[in-house]
Amino acid sequence: MKLQLDEYAYLNTPLHRWDPRYKLISFMVLIFAFSFVHSLYLLPGMVAVSGTLYIVSSLPLSFLLARLRLPGFFLLMMAVLLPFLSGQNALFYLGPLAVKQEGCLDLLLISVKFLCILTLVIILFGTTPFLTNIKAMRALGLSSILADMILFSYRYLYDIGDKLKTMETAMKLRGFLRRNLKSLGTLASLAGTILVRSYEQSDRVYKAMILRGYGQAGGTRSGPRRDEFQAYPRDLAGLLVLVFIAVAFVVAEICLR
Repeated sequence: MKLQLDEYAYLNTPLHRWDPRYKLISFMVLIFAFSFVHSLYLLPGMVAVSGTLYIVSSLPLSFLLARLRLPGFFLLMMAVLLPFLSGQNALFYLGPLAVKQEGCLDLLLISVKFLCILTLVIILFGTTPFLTNIKAMRALGLSSILADMILFSYRYLYDIGDKLKTMETAMKLRGFLRRNLKSLGTLASLAGTILVRSYEQSDRVYKAMILRGYGQAGGTRSGPRRDEFQAYPRDLAGLLVLVFIAVAFVVAEICLR
Protein backbone atom coordinates (compact mmCIF):
# COMPACT_ATOMS: atom_id res chain seq x y z
CA MET A 1 0.00 0.00 0.00
CA LYS A 2 1.95 3.01 -1.27
CA LEU A 3 0.09 6.29 -0.92
CA GLN A 4 3.21 8.45 -1.40
CA LEU A 5 1.38 11.74 -1.05
CA ASP A 6 4.69 13.63 -0.98
CA GLU A 7 6.35 11.66 -3.77
CA TYR A 8 6.96 14.85 -5.78
CA ALA A 9 7.63 17.20 -2.88
CA TYR A 10 11.19 17.69 -4.13
CA LEU A 11 10.09 19.70 -7.20
CA ASN A 12 10.93 23.39 -7.45
CA THR A 13 7.76 25.35 -8.21
CA PRO A 14 6.13 28.39 -6.57
CA LEU A 15 3.77 26.07 -4.70
CA HIS A 16 6.64 23.88 -3.48
CA ARG A 17 8.56 26.95 -2.27
CA TRP A 18 5.52 28.47 -0.54
CA ASP A 19 5.73 28.66 3.24
CA PRO A 20 3.78 25.61 4.54
CA ARG A 21 1.87 27.64 7.12
CA TYR A 22 0.57 30.14 4.57
CA LYS A 23 -0.12 27.36 2.09
CA LEU A 24 -2.09 25.36 4.64
CA ILE A 25 -4.25 28.34 5.61
CA SER A 26 -4.84 29.36 1.98
CA PHE A 27 -5.87 25.92 0.79
CA MET A 28 -8.11 25.26 3.78
CA VAL A 29 -9.93 28.57 3.22
CA LEU A 30 -10.34 27.74 -0.47
CA ILE A 31 -11.60 24.23 0.33
CA PHE A 32 -14.23 25.59 2.71
CA ALA A 33 -15.26 28.14 0.07
CA PHE A 34 -15.68 25.36 -2.51
CA SER A 35 -17.77 23.34 -0.07
CA PHE A 36 -20.04 26.38 0.39
CA VAL A 37 -20.88 26.55 -3.33
CA HIS A 38 -24.28 25.21 -4.43
CA SER A 39 -24.74 27.09 -7.70
CA LEU A 40 -23.99 25.31 -10.97
CA TYR A 41 -22.84 28.60 -12.51
CA LEU A 42 -19.75 28.62 -10.26
CA LEU A 43 -18.59 25.13 -11.17
CA PRO A 44 -16.49 26.21 -14.21
CA GLY A 45 -14.68 28.70 -11.99
CA MET A 46 -13.92 26.01 -9.43
CA VAL A 47 -12.55 23.71 -12.12
CA ALA A 48 -10.44 26.57 -13.54
CA VAL A 49 -8.95 27.46 -10.14
CA SER A 50 -8.15 23.90 -9.08
CA GLY A 51 -6.85 23.04 -12.56
CA THR A 52 -4.61 26.11 -12.66
CA LEU A 53 -3.16 25.31 -9.24
CA TYR A 54 -2.48 21.75 -10.31
CA ILE A 55 -0.71 22.92 -13.46
CA VAL A 56 1.42 25.35 -11.43
CA SER A 57 2.35 22.53 -9.04
CA SER A 58 3.85 20.54 -11.97
CA LEU A 59 2.54 17.30 -10.48
CA PRO A 60 2.01 14.57 -13.12
CA LEU A 61 -1.53 13.88 -14.23
CA SER A 62 -1.00 10.19 -13.44
CA PHE A 63 -0.27 11.18 -9.83
CA LEU A 64 -3.74 12.77 -9.57
CA LEU A 65 -5.57 9.97 -11.37
CA ALA A 66 -3.98 7.29 -9.21
CA ARG A 67 -5.21 9.01 -6.04
CA LEU A 68 -8.69 9.61 -7.43
CA ARG A 69 -9.18 5.92 -8.14
CA LEU A 70 -10.33 4.79 -4.70
CA PRO A 71 -12.59 7.82 -3.93
CA GLY A 72 -13.97 7.39 -7.45
CA PHE A 73 -15.75 4.22 -6.35
CA PHE A 74 -17.92 6.24 -3.93
CA LEU A 75 -18.64 8.71 -6.71
CA LEU A 76 -19.61 5.83 -8.98
CA MET A 77 -22.11 4.55 -6.41
CA MET A 78 -23.72 7.99 -6.29
CA ALA A 79 -23.80 8.13 -10.10
CA VAL A 80 -25.73 4.84 -10.14
CA LEU A 81 -28.31 5.81 -7.51
CA LEU A 82 -28.76 9.59 -7.41
CA PRO A 83 -30.28 10.21 -10.89
CA PHE A 84 -32.99 7.65 -10.15
CA LEU A 85 -33.81 8.65 -6.56
CA SER A 86 -33.58 12.46 -6.40
CA GLY A 87 -36.19 14.79 -7.90
CA GLN A 88 -39.50 14.49 -9.72
CA ASN A 89 -39.01 15.69 -13.32
CA ALA A 90 -38.07 12.77 -15.56
CA LEU A 91 -35.65 13.43 -18.42
CA PHE A 92 -35.99 10.00 -19.98
CA TYR A 93 -36.73 6.41 -19.03
CA LEU A 94 -34.51 3.36 -18.86
CA GLY A 95 -37.11 0.65 -18.88
CA PRO A 96 -39.22 1.08 -15.73
CA LEU A 97 -36.71 3.54 -14.20
CA ALA A 98 -36.91 7.30 -14.69
CA VAL A 99 -33.73 9.35 -14.93
CA LYS A 100 -34.63 12.58 -13.13
CA GLN A 101 -33.40 16.07 -13.88
CA GLU A 102 -32.80 17.11 -10.29
CA GLY A 103 -30.80 13.97 -9.59
CA CYS A 104 -28.54 14.58 -12.59
CA LEU A 105 -27.91 18.19 -11.56
CA ASP A 106 -27.17 17.14 -7.97
CA LEU A 107 -24.79 14.51 -9.28
CA LEU A 108 -23.00 17.12 -11.41
CA LEU A 109 -22.67 19.51 -8.47
CA ILE A 110 -21.42 16.88 -6.04
CA SER A 111 -19.01 15.37 -8.56
CA VAL A 112 -17.36 18.67 -9.50
CA LYS A 113 -17.08 19.82 -5.89
CA PHE A 114 -15.71 16.43 -4.87
CA LEU A 115 -13.05 16.40 -7.59
CA CYS A 116 -12.03 20.03 -7.07
CA ILE A 117 -11.69 19.70 -3.31
CA LEU A 118 -9.80 16.43 -3.59
CA THR A 119 -7.48 18.01 -6.16
CA LEU A 120 -6.71 20.84 -3.74
CA VAL A 121 -5.95 18.33 -0.98
CA ILE A 122 -3.61 16.39 -3.28
CA ILE A 123 -1.82 19.62 -4.26
CA LEU A 124 -1.48 20.64 -0.62
CA PHE A 125 0.08 17.36 0.52
CA GLY A 126 1.83 16.65 -2.78
CA THR A 127 3.92 19.82 -2.80
CA THR A 128 5.18 19.62 0.80
CA PRO A 129 6.69 16.70 2.74
CA PHE A 130 4.12 15.21 5.09
CA LEU A 131 6.27 15.80 8.18
CA THR A 132 6.67 19.46 7.20
CA ASN A 133 2.89 19.79 6.97
CA ILE A 134 2.58 18.35 10.47
CA LYS A 135 5.13 20.86 11.75
CA ALA A 136 3.18 23.65 10.05
CA MET A 137 0.01 22.50 11.80
CA ARG A 138 1.87 22.57 15.12
CA ALA A 139 3.15 26.06 14.36
CA LEU A 140 -0.46 27.14 13.75
CA GLY A 141 -1.54 25.83 17.15
CA LEU A 142 -2.55 22.21 16.59
CA SER A 143 -2.30 20.10 19.74
CA SER A 144 0.82 17.94 19.94
CA ILE A 145 -1.33 14.87 20.67
CA LEU A 146 -3.42 15.41 17.53
CA ALA A 147 -0.29 16.05 15.47
CA ASP A 148 1.24 12.81 16.73
CA MET A 149 -1.96 10.89 15.99
CA ILE A 150 -2.01 12.17 12.40
CA LEU A 151 1.65 11.33 11.91
CA PHE A 152 1.35 7.82 13.34
CA SER A 153 -1.84 7.10 11.41
CA TYR A 154 -0.15 8.07 8.16
CA ARG A 155 3.00 6.12 9.02
CA TYR A 156 1.24 2.87 9.94
CA LEU A 157 -1.10 2.91 6.96
CA TYR A 158 1.91 1.67 5.00
CA ASP A 159 2.69 -1.05 7.52
CA ILE A 160 -0.92 -2.26 7.67
CA GLY A 161 -1.12 -2.19 3.88
CA ASP A 162 2.02 -4.33 3.59
CA LYS A 163 0.60 -6.87 6.03
CA LEU A 164 -2.66 -6.98 4.11
CA LYS A 165 -0.83 -7.57 0.85
CA THR A 166 1.22 -10.38 2.44
CA MET A 167 -1.90 -12.09 3.81
CA GLU A 168 -3.70 -11.79 0.46
CA THR A 169 -0.70 -13.38 -1.30
CA ALA A 170 -0.70 -16.23 1.22
CA MET A 171 -4.43 -16.79 0.65
CA LYS A 172 -3.98 -16.91 -3.13
CA LEU A 173 -1.15 -19.43 -2.78
CA ARG A 174 -3.54 -21.62 -0.80
CA GLY A 175 -6.10 -21.52 -3.59
CA PHE A 176 -8.41 -18.74 -2.40
CA LEU A 177 -10.68 -17.38 -5.16
CA ARG A 178 -13.31 -14.61 -4.96
CA ARG A 179 -15.96 -16.44 -6.92
CA ASN A 180 -18.78 -17.22 -4.52
CA LEU A 181 -20.52 -16.04 -1.38
CA LYS A 182 -18.38 -18.32 0.79
CA SER A 183 -15.40 -16.10 0.07
CA LEU A 184 -17.12 -13.24 1.91
CA GLY A 185 -16.61 -15.07 5.21
CA THR A 186 -12.91 -15.46 4.46
CA LEU A 187 -12.58 -11.78 3.56
CA ALA A 188 -14.40 -10.82 6.77
CA SER A 189 -11.95 -12.96 8.74
CA LEU A 190 -9.08 -11.25 6.94
CA ALA A 191 -10.44 -7.81 7.85
CA GLY A 192 -10.87 -8.88 11.48
CA THR A 193 -7.32 -10.21 11.63
CA ILE A 194 -5.93 -6.95 10.24
CA LEU A 195 -7.98 -4.99 12.78
CA VAL A 196 -6.73 -7.09 15.72
CA ARG A 197 -3.12 -6.94 14.55
CA SER A 198 -3.37 -3.17 14.10
CA TYR A 199 -4.68 -2.76 17.64
CA GLU A 200 -1.96 -4.99 19.08
CA GLN A 201 0.74 -3.07 17.23
CA SER A 202 -0.61 0.29 18.33
CA ASP A 203 -0.57 -0.94 21.93
CA ARG A 204 3.05 -2.11 21.60
CA VAL A 205 4.10 1.21 20.04
CA TYR A 206 2.35 3.20 22.77
CA LYS A 207 4.03 1.19 25.56
CA ALA A 208 7.43 1.62 23.88
CA MET A 209 6.87 5.37 23.65
CA ILE A 210 5.86 5.56 27.33
CA LEU A 211 9.06 3.71 28.31
CA ARG A 212 11.03 6.32 26.38
CA GLY A 213 9.40 9.20 28.24
CA TYR A 214 6.63 10.21 25.84
CA GLY A 215 4.06 12.47 27.47
CA GLN A 216 6.24 13.30 30.48
CA ALA A 217 7.51 16.75 31.34
CA GLY A 218 10.43 17.51 29.08
CA GLY A 219 9.93 14.29 27.15
CA THR A 220 8.66 16.01 23.98
CA ARG A 221 9.18 19.41 22.43
CA SER A 222 6.37 21.91 22.99
CA GLY A 223 6.36 22.93 19.35
CA PRO A 224 8.44 23.76 16.29
CA ARG A 225 11.52 25.94 16.70
CA ARG A 226 11.13 29.60 15.95
CA ASP A 227 13.47 29.28 12.99
CA GLU A 228 11.65 26.22 11.61
CA PHE A 229 9.86 28.33 8.99
CA GLN A 230 10.74 31.60 7.33
CA ALA A 231 8.10 33.61 5.49
CA TYR A 232 8.68 36.08 2.69
CA PRO A 233 6.44 38.77 1.17
CA ARG A 234 5.60 36.45 -1.72
CA ASP A 235 4.16 33.94 0.78
CA LEU A 236 1.81 36.58 2.17
CA ALA A 237 0.90 37.64 -1.37
CA GLY A 238 -0.04 34.07 -2.26
CA LEU A 239 -2.17 33.84 0.87
CA LEU A 240 -4.02 37.05 0.01
CA VAL A 241 -4.65 35.92 -3.58
CA LEU A 242 -6.22 32.59 -2.60
CA VAL A 243 -8.22 34.14 0.24
CA PHE A 244 -9.53 36.75 -2.21
CA ILE A 245 -10.57 33.98 -4.63
CA ALA A 246 -12.28 32.09 -1.80
CA VAL A 247 -14.17 35.19 -0.67
CA ALA A 248 -15.18 35.87 -4.28
CA PHE A 249 -16.74 32.40 -4.52
CA VAL A 250 -18.63 32.87 -1.26
CA VAL A 251 -19.92 36.31 -2.26
CA ALA A 252 -20.93 35.05 -5.71
CA GLU A 253 -22.80 32.13 -4.15
CA ILE A 254 -24.69 34.47 -1.79
CA CYS A 255 -25.59 36.80 -4.66
CA LEU A 256 -26.78 33.97 -6.90
CA ARG A 257 -29.02 32.66 -4.15
